[in-house]
Amino acid sequence: MKNLLIFVVALILSACSTLKSSSDYDPNVNFAAIKTYAWVVNKSGDTTYHLDGLMEQRVKSAVETQLQQKGLSPVDAASADVLVNYFTKVDKKIDVDTFNTHFGYNPYYGPGWGWAGNVNTQTVVREYEVGTLVVDLVDRASNKLIWRGSVADTIRTKNTPQERIEVVNEAISEMMKYYPPKAEAN
Repeated sequence: MKNLLIFVVALILSACSTLKSSSDYDPNVNFAAIKTYAWVVNKSGDTTYHLDGLMEQRVKSAVETQLQQKGLSPVDAASADVLVNYFTKVDKKIDVDTFNTHFGYNPYYGPGWGWAGNVNTQTVVREYEVGTLVVDLVDRASNKLIWRGSVADTIRTKNTPQERIEVVNEAISEMMKYYPPKAEAN
């Protein structure tokens, strides 16, 4: 399972044209007042939904870079304004395409003789995986979720560490463009 999750984010998002990112937030929170962050400490020891090793480092590094570019500073968890956490998931999807061709030459005499009249149908079924990376910001004082960003894409193979770093950085950058949330005009 851990290897699958490492594989997931390594392969999670490769082409920016297919990245699907979104966010949600608590509109009652003053995001301008948030200046510090810390990572959630996993107390239970259950790491089944987290990545291991190098991919975890890549994800955390990309999130930290984005948060610092937005003016937040890392501090210890006891004094942070928000606590940061992330998780991954993989969903299997099925795509069914049916193609009909209503053209061709029918050399036999009778209805449909001559051009046209032939109908060919072809159905292609394809199974693929969609990887999703979700980042949560939790208010440390109230322990309530205040912002969630997610990014998803079809999983593709990336071979080199540099390609994996680029994929993670691109995905986190795409997701974090929604933080801090913009005030909605009424």
